[in-house]
Amino acid sequence: MMNAATSNIWNLKSIISNLKSIIFVVCVLVAGTAHAQQRPLVTEDPETIGAGRVLLEGGFSLDSEQSNFVNGLKGDIARLATFGASIGIGATAEVQIDGGLYQRLTVTERLPNAPLETITLLLPGDRSSSMEDLIVATKIRLVSETASRPAIGIRFGTKLPIADPEKGMGLGTTDFFASFLVAKTVRSVRTVGNAGLLMLSNPVTPGDSVSALGYGVSIARAVTNAFELVGEVNGRLSSFEEVVPGSPDSRAVLRFAGRYTYAMLRLDFGILAGITNSDPNFGISAGATYVITR
Repeated sequence: MMNAATSNIWNLKSIISNLKSIIFVVCVLVAGTAHAQQRPLVTEDPETIGAGRVLLEGGFSLDSEQSNFVNGLKGDIARLATFGASIGIGATAEVQIDGGLYQRLTVTERLPNAPLETITLLLPGDRSSSMEDLIVATKIRLVSETASRPAIGIRFGTKLPIADPEKGMGLGTTDFFASFLVAKTVRSVRTVGNAGLLMLSNPVTPGDSVSALGYGVSIARAVTNAFELVGEVNGRLSSFEEVVPGSPDSRAVLRFAGRYTYAMLRLDFGILAGITNSDPNFGISAGATYVITR
């Protein structure tokens, strides 16, 4: 009798353990299609959100000592209502909309010889606020990941000038970009790489544009079933900033973050350090991502 009872108890524990494993695997498979958006990272994963799903994200960031040599301002930028939405339009494609409802600039230094200082800048004081520029993009997964090959995709889109250049919050230009995306997971580490062409408008001479190389490499390491550490280097290389007055300069940012996932909700907190003179010295960010299945 005791042996039978003990055996039943162990069988029950085994069933419960198996159920937990099955539930966890299902959660990973359902939420796994959402890892294509890697907030707060910028490097884009080629995997898409999936058909019938909508990914919503929001958060805030604080960047210290951000320099803008075109309009001659250096200061701290607080982005208090960043948002993003990715809509799955099929198994291999999605549409993305990213922007910000409110950003505030606190000027700490006026930089000399700025091309736009006397053209468009109307900022008598040391503080201003505005919406952020809007980015509309489409991402397409070309090849799915297998055990022997990486996932491959492309992303292309445009940046629309929503931020007010008179307040020093934007350049008032429309930019275009196209990127090649690749990613591979080995055990608990996922590596993502981006390389692409950026067509950036010159704010000093409207109608002119210069090209730049966009790049990014990110690594995500799963620490537990729900928590992971991520890092990236992301930026652009421009060879025209010394030749064409007012042309966009090179940028590079090193970013580290932690992400915690519970069901369809993911929370994140990150820090960044700028590499070039145009990037912020230091920054922090926090936010959340949620997936809706239609």
